[in-house]
Amino acid sequence: MSQAKSNTSWKPLYRAGGVAALITAVLIPVQIIVFIAWPPPLEGPVIDWFALFQSNRLLGLLSLDLLLLVDYVLLVPIVLAIYVALRRASEYFMAIATALYFVAIAAYFASNTALEMLSLSDQYAAATTDAQRAMYLAAGQAMLATFEGTAFQVSYVLASVAGIMIGAVMLRSDIFSRVAAYALILGDVIGLGLYVPKIGIYLSVISVPVLWVWYVLIARRLIRLGSGV
Repeated sequence: MSQAKSNTSWKPLYRAGGVAALITAVLIPVQIIVFIAWPPPLEGPVIDWFALFQSNRLLGLLSLDLLLLVDYVLLVPIVLAIYVALRRASEYFMAIATALYFVAIAAYFASNTALEMLSLSDQYAAATTDAQRAMYLAAGQAMLATFEGTAFQVSYVLASVAGIMIGAVMLRSDIFSRVAAYALILGDVIGLGLYVPKIGIYLSVISVPVLWVWYVLIARRLIRLGSGV
């Protein structure tokens, strides 16, 4: 297959990746607004989460990162499109980074317990005895532990490492701008600051607008590649 024909055959994937990145760039501010306007009971007991679900089911799901699940689904065409675009710059590193991203996506889906918490909340509300309510509270506590447990931590670290690797490959190619490359590297490096004692959560929050810039830039570039520009 000729180079020109090969590039043409990947245009639908580039467009899909670009649109997915654009949707993600729109969802990120929505997630921030929801978090600020309706702060979730992050440090509260399980019963506070159950009360949130009973008062507003959608808000409960959003508070447990329902939109982040959507972000991770959208990451699939984004990562595939970037792999195709950059594979000639460094096929070895792009293959590893893409594999790490897919493991991170799978691990995150294993960690998110939003729907399980909704179900437990409904069962808690329908419980008729203290023993039943205690059982659902214990199950809810286990779900919250899973939400921030091993699978989530593995997902977070692998996605950050994969992002840094892809950013480094971007710097070796002229397909994406250097601003996009540095935004991805910087955002993921700052994001790994989550594990710095006391200030980790703030560093993680700071990484979000930096990565938002990356999503905007690659959305524009992938859409242009999908249009043959």
